[in-house]
Amino acid sequence: MLRKVLSLFVLCCLGLMEQTPPVASTGAVPSATTTLVWGSGLEANIVLPARFFYIQTVDSSGRNFTSSPGENTFEVKIVSPVEQFTRIWVQVLDRRDGSFLVRYRMYASYTDLHIHILLNDKHVAKSPFILKGPVYHDGCDCPQPSGSVWKEDMQCPVSFPQIEQDLALFPRVDPDRNALEVPQRFGQRQSLCHYTVKDNKVYIKTLGEHVGFRIFMDAFLLSLTRKVRVPDLEFFVNLGDWPLEKRRPSERLHPIFSWCGSNDTRDIVMPTYDLTESVLETMGRVSLDMMSVQANTGPPWREKNATAFWRGRDSRKERLELVKLARAHPDMVDAAFTNFFFFKHDESLYGPLVKHVSFFDFFKYKYQINIDGTVAAYRLPYLLAGDSVVLKQDSGYYEHFYSQLRPWEHYIPIRADLADLQEKIHWAREQDEEARKIAVAGQQFARNHLMGDSIFCYYYKLFQEYAKLQVTEPKIREGMERVEQPTDDLFPCSCHRTPQENHILTALLL
Repeated sequence: MLRKVLSLFVLCCLGLMEQTPPVASTGAVPSATTTLVWGSGLEANIVLPARFFYIQTVDSSGRNFTSSPGENTFEVKIVSPVEQFTRIWVQVLDRRDGSFLVRYRMYASYTDLHIHILLNDKHVAKSPFILKGPVYHDGCDCPQPSGSVWKEDMQCPVSFPQIEQDLALFPRVDPDRNALEVPQRFGQRQSLCHYTVKDNKVYIKTLGEHVGFRIFMDAFLLSLTRKVRVPDLEFFVNLGDWPLEKRRPSERLHPIFSWCGSNDTRDIVMPTYDLTESVLETMGRVSLDMMSVQANTGPPWREKNATAFWRGRDSRKERLELVKLARAHPDMVDAAFTNFFFFKHDESLYGPLVKHVSFFDFFKYKYQINIDGTVAAYRLPYLLAGDSVVLKQDSGYYEHFYSQLRPWEHYIPIRADLADLQEKIHWAREQDEEARKIAVAGQQFARNHLMGDSIFCYYYKLFQEYAKLQVTEPKIREGMERVEQPTDDLFPCSCHRTPQENHILTALLL
């Protein structure tokens, strides 16, 4: 319910509903009393790698700001009343639409936290917000024993369309049979991970030669099991780009978890490794994530370059055609390669190579072209989160959220062969206000469905529903090794839930 309320609130602020709240006039002054603050980062029980909440600037007459009042308008301090120093990194991100996204990453756990939000040294809304502890940081191994309690705390959706669609092909899952047949069928030519989660501990056996990408799945499973007790399950993860299960539904299917799906395969789709890592490493070793994009959406719509923009490598022939089109029509399309790998012999036709462009600089352009690479282009979540409209190629590949996207509402569709790209760019230029509405709707979709809390909810729901289908007991197979939780000797975490309590509560709540 809260997700729906927040979605409606933000749509109102952007002027997309019939009855919109008043908009602050030019020269309006932000009010500490009427400004709004909300979000999961104000709840102690919601543990994420980077927690976050929102501030909507409002003037004294109750009118919402729809443009930035200044990036330094609000000051946010997070302190523990019983600690002299807190190891918490805070960032206030100006979304330039009158709202701010505040994110913070904790490097230790605390008994209580006080979040002070100040406007000219005055507390904003109900500041200080008090998080009654214990307040655990992401590295704390203290799982909530009840999945239902965790999902309620996280405000997870009841269902996900893609999960229901994928698992409908598997009325029963036999871990014993899969443990024998999947390695025989795929293990020689493909790279996979065979995982078992047992008693909330993670075990793995790798198959194939190129298994470096296991780091993404290992890291996420460890992070999830630190937060909630995951049902016992046994499954295989495809580490390659292409989905693997090509049999027809009438044949004996093997359940393979992949980061990308396609119309002619039957893999079970997870969020991509790129999006997954960006959630885990927000305010860490990644600079591009779903939060940082929101503070780097380029100039206002009316000041953006009315040209369709694309940069990337030559991983699909349609990309070659796109660059050729850009050469013929530079007034409509700015597209160029930053790297040649697949079609090196065509460099003389489609070069020269250009320097890499900061992803945030993409949003200097109104129109963003999303075109497949080897599989689906994993940049789509970040393109949607910007302040430009996405022209998305029709594709047989899909990510975990594609089934929820609607053409002409969240993006402008273009044909797989790009034959109508010029026509769609022309339409967007002629129907500027409609294109702007599509851009805002796509942005709102990304904010509602692709943030870190949604990704954790998706994985947990997928594992929970998959576990229900198992007809034999998941086992720690021969050759599996334990994936150990990282340790932090400098700032150890004291979990208030003892192992005995976890066991008893889990037994009662199952």
